[in-house]
Amino acid sequence: MRPSTLVRLALAGTRTDTVRVALTALSAALATLVALAALTVLAIPTPPATADNGNRWSLQYANELLVEPGLRGGTAFALLLLMIPVLALAGQCARLGAPARDRRLAAFRLAGATPGQVTRIAVLEAGLASLLGTLAGASVHFAGRELLDRPDAQGRLALPTDVLPAPGALVAVLAGLPVVAALATALMLRRVSTTPFGVLRTHRRERGPRPWAGVLIGAGLAAFVAVEPVTRLYDRRATDPPSWLVPALLVSGGLAAMIGVVVGTGWISWTAGRMLHRYARGPAALLAARRLTADPWAGSRTFAALLAAVLLGAGAAGLREYFVAAGELSRRTGGGLAGDDGFYLRTMDLVDLAVAVAMLVAAGGLIVAVVEGITARRRAYAALVATGVPRPTLGRSIAWQSLAPAVPAVAVALAVGLLLARGLFRTPTASHYDEVCDATAQLCADPATRARHTRVVAMPDVTVPPDVPLEQLALLGAGALAGVLATVGVGLLFLRASTAVEELRTT
Repeated sequence: MRPSTLVRLALAGTRTDTVRVALTALSAALATLVALAALTVLAIPTPPATADNGNRWSLQYANELLVEPGLRGGTAFALLLLMIPVLALAGQCARLGAPARDRRLAAFRLAGATPGQVTRIAVLEAGLASLLGTLAGASVHFAGRELLDRPDAQGRLALPTDVLPAPGALVAVLAGLPVVAALATALMLRRVSTTPFGVLRTHRRERGPRPWAGVLIGAGLAAFVAVEPVTRLYDRRATDPPSWLVPALLVSGGLAAMIGVVVGTGWISWTAGRMLHRYARGPAALLAARRLTADPWAGSRTFAALLAAVLLGAGAAGLREYFVAAGELSRRTGGGLAGDDGFYLRTMDLVDLAVAVAMLVAAGGLIVAVVEGITARRRAYAALVATGVPRPTLGRSIAWQSLAPAVPAVAVALAVGLLLARGLFRTPTASHYDEVCDATAQLCADPATRARHTRVVAMPDVTVPPDVPLEQLALLGAGALAGVLATVGVGLLFLRASTAVEELRTT
């Protein structure tokens, strides 16, 4: 098959296919913007030390996150974390209109295409959509760079519009994202065989998931807990740890915990379905129970972005309480953060804003997933309505199907995020010393004689345990569940159209 034919077939399709391509391109554009923003922060040069600037701060910026070299790595890392819900949204968009796409691929097989050619068509569709989104995101980034290059009255910039990422990094982003999208599509299709009569998925699971995701969560927590002992070990040796060691522990531990929470939702869905099937009495709950046990991994796919955002938000809440405790310790001992805890709390405000943006992106992915699930099963829903099942019962079953795994999964994500923060940032402790004068009150009151009779005594260490941010965790969990309910409500708007009698003739 010629390349031009492959491109033409990849771009062919219905309006649903067009929407899927557009949403995939939008996800790629958002990922490109986030990646370029992180690379731009890392590209800020550190000036040489001078008499007026011994800290080597980049004083041409107004934002302290960009001024201090030690804070740029964390800022870039926080930006890169925003790519997780964006990529999860891309995965949700790729499933939109899957039955219609399967029928279209089956038609290609009927026309004489081989299974490999059909797979290349699907891969090319995802790659082209991601390439268009990547180019659009890069265009928005460079256009915004020109529009926002406005120094203030002191000549300082609000954003790093005076630097560009390295050419190699730009090429890696612009070419890497489409390649990753194409490879991910090929990976998802590795167990799918497109026949002239439809799509056959091999290696079907015979039993429910097992709670092996807890091992990943435990490994992630262990990696965060190990950071302090490792750094203390190198301190006793009077050497610095390798530059890659601590970032490797943090990245690997965070990814392991996040993947464990997302994958563990499959086991939660399976268990919730079995419990509903055993104890529920209403038809809506029983329908949801059968659906949860039939496809337990739907929860992992649907709530991946939301759970990632909730985990990050819980970790940020735990980190905020650590800074509050460290600030209290500073006020008690005159050390610690030296009264600069307000800067760190303002930084956490920016992190909370990033988490809110991530949750909004995750809500978009939830809407896509719920609507796709309803439209993909419209024939089954129409058959249930035709046999006498009321539409409100179907609506309640969809709500059960969403909330039954979402409530415990959100609780697990909140707990894991808080434990990650507690494992990395322990209880702040400071040594405290006091002066004791071993003489009479008259001698101690005289500065000339006080110094001869004064000794420094080590006082017990002062500790300020961080509080558990129950209010912030409750707001975060309530916001996540409210997002689930809102997306279910949006999905139910498509239920009446998807349960019409005419849908019984769909294939």
